[in-house]
Amino acid sequence: MPGPQASETTEMYKLYSMQRSGNSYKIRLALAFLDAPYRAIEVDILRGESRTPEFLAKNPSGQVPLLEVAQGRYLAESNAILWYLAVGTSLAPDTRMDRAEALQWMFFEQHALEPNIGSAYFWLCLVKGGRDLQTHALEDWLERGYAALQVMENHLKTHDYFAAGQLTIADIALYGYTHVADQCDFDLSTFPSINAWLRRVEQTPGFITMDWSSDSAPHDHVDFAAEA
Repeated sequence: MPGPQASETTEMYKLYSMQRSGNSYKIRLALAFLDAPYRAIEVDILRGESRTPEFLAKNPSGQVPLLEVAQGRYLAESNAILWYLAVGTSLAPDTRMDRAEALQWMFFEQHALEPNIGSAYFWLCLVKGGRDLQTHALEDWLERGYAALQVMENHLKTHDYFAAGQLTIADIALYGYTHVADQCDFDLSTFPSINAWLRRVEQTPGFITMDWSSDSAPHDHVDFAAEA
């Protein structure tokens, strides 16, 4: 698979991310598929490390992932980062319609999938005591999350991937939280087409799991004092 276009600098990418964040994992997965070198800098949002003055100077929204594409040039929002990395590679569709369809599914991921499955995953799997704190919201997350999964299932009954007939960043965007849905009360056993798609993504050369780390992608911890 071809790598990304030359960046604005010869320096290695720096990726500020959280290992167990689905949005952060999307970027690490795309970088792995593209065999693009980068330095991973761990930012623990649960300890307030994305809300320090030092981090906010890089990304005023105080969120990860954040990609430093050149000295002092930062790009936020996971799907924007995916497009930046994918341009000029097989992960970005070539035709106008295929690009629009990829964007369609990436918008769907951010307004239908991530707010529900992503929120359930965050509170049930990452935050200690999160289930008790969000009991009132879980029913809504499940209802809307299952509705999003059904939309995906219906598409995948007749398509192997979400755009261009091949693996693209649309699949990477959707994979990020779909693959952990069964960890936060969603039953994926009734979605055979989604399960088959998950396996296709996982069988793609270069695939890495969410917890993967390697010396080829140095993994540092950000040295920011957590907010009180």
